[in-house]
Amino acid sequence: MSKNKNTDAVYDAKSLGTAKILFLGLQHLFAMFGATVLVPAITGLNVSTTLLCAGLGTLLFHLLTGKKVPAFLGSSFAFLGAYGLVTASGQEIPLTYSCFGVAVAGLMYLVMTMFFKIFGTKKVMQFFPPIVTGPVIIAIGLTLSGTAIQSCSANWIVALAAIAVVVVCNIWGKGMIKIVPILLGVVASYLCAMVIDPAARESVMATVASADWVGLPVIWENTALSIFGADFDMSMLITAIITIAPISLATIVEHVGDVCAISSTVGKNFVEDPGLHKTLAGDGLATTISSLLGGPANTTYGENTGVLALSKVFDPMVVRLAALFAIVLSFCPKFAALIVAMPTATMGGVSLVLYGMISAVGVRNVVENQVDFTKSRNVLIAAMILVLAIGLKYGTGDVGGITFAIGSVNIMLSGLAVAAIVGITMNAVLPGNDYEFGSNAQGDTSVNFGARQD
Repeated sequence: MSKNKNTDAVYDAKSLGTAKILFLGLQHLFAMFGATVLVPAITGLNVSTTLLCAGLGTLLFHLLTGKKVPAFLGSSFAFLGAYGLVTASGQEIPLTYSCFGVAVAGLMYLVMTMFFKIFGTKKVMQFFPPIVTGPVIIAIGLTLSGTAIQSCSANWIVALAAIAVVVVCNIWGKGMIKIVPILLGVVASYLCAMVIDPAARESVMATVASADWVGLPVIWENTALSIFGADFDMSMLITAIITIAPISLATIVEHVGDVCAISSTVGKNFVEDPGLHKTLAGDGLATTISSLLGGPANTTYGENTGVLALSKVFDPMVVRLAALFAIVLSFCPKFAALIVAMPTATMGGVSLVLYGMISAVGVRNVVENQVDFTKSRNVLIAAMILVLAIGLKYGTGDVGGITFAIGSVNIMLSGLAVAAIVGITMNAVLPGNDYEFGSNAQGDTSVNFGARQD
C-alpha cells in the first residue's frame, strides 16, 4: 500500500483478498451498467449483445495495452446520432447499416495509430496539451450532468439515498466500506426505491419475471454482417459510412482526454507507457468488433475512472474482472432485466457523483499543471471549449449539437465534438504554443506525478 501525502490511502488489490476483489469488480460493473445499457435502450440495440461487447472490448483493450491501463470500455454516447439516420430520399437506414458505419469509424482509430508511428508521439501530442485536454475532461463531466439531474428528478428521495451512502462511505467508511461506496450506494438506493415506490417495485418484479434465465447474447439478424444478403443496398451503406465515420475525429479527442483523466487519477503516464497508439488501437478495434456483432460503439468510461478515484484501487485486474462479469451476465437475460429495471433515480444519484468526479479531475489537471491563464491564447482556448461543449449541448434542443450537409448527406456533431475540434484547431494556429511533449512528464498527460509518494 502507498499513500498520497495529501489525501487518502492507495490500496493494492492483491493485498485485499479474493472476496474484496470480487466486490471491487462488481462495483465497476454497476458503475458502467447504467450508461452502457442506456444506449441500446435509446437506439433499439440489444442489451445482452451490448454487455457481451463491453466485456470483450475491455479485455481486448487490456490485451493490446499490456494489461497496464485500468480502463473499462462501455457504450459510447457520441454515436447516438449514428442511429435513426435516413437517406437523401428520406428512407430510414436500418440499425444494421448504421452498425457497419460505426465499425468503419472504429477503424479510423487505427489511422491515428499510424500517425503516431509515422510522425512520433512528440509531434502528434503537440495538438493535445493540458490547455486542451483539461477543459475537454471538464466538459465531459458537465455535458453528462444534465442526464444525471433528469434521472434524479424521477425520485429525489431515492437519488439522495444513493448520494448520501456514497458520500458517507467514502468520507467516514473504514476498510472495505470505504473502497466500494458506489456499489453500496446502488444497493441502498435500489432497496429504498422498492420500499417507498410500489409502482417501481411492481415494474421490477414484472420485468425480471418475464425474462429467461439463459439466452444467447448475439443474434445474427442484428449483426452488421447480416446486411450482405439478397436485399443488400450499397447506396444505403455508403450513406451510413460517410455520415458516421467523421464522428470518430471527435471521439479520438475524447479518448485522449479520458486517458489523461485515468493517468491523472492513477498517477501513471499512460500516454507514454503503453502509449496512445496502443490505447487508441484497443479502443478502435473494440468499437469495430462490437458494431459488427450488433452492439454500440465502445469508449473508455469516465464512470469507472470516477470509481478509481473513489476506491483508490488502481489495479487493472479489478476492471478485467468486471469485464468477465459482464460477459457471463450477457448470457443471462434475467439478470440483464434486473439491471435494466433499476430505478432511474438510483442511477441518477450515482451518476451525479461520478460525473462530478470527472469534471473535478479536469479542474485538477489544469491547476496542478499550472496552466498559464495570464496568456490570452490559453484563456480563449479554454473558454471556447467549455462554452461550445455546454452551449451546444443544452442550447440546441433535442439536437445537442450542429447539423450540416455535405451534398445530400446530413452530418451531426455533438457539442463536445465541436468543442474538441475547435480547441485543437485554436491551439494549433494561435501564436504562443510553446508546449513540447517529452520535456515535462507532468505536463505531458496533465498528471501531477510528484503528488504521490510511496
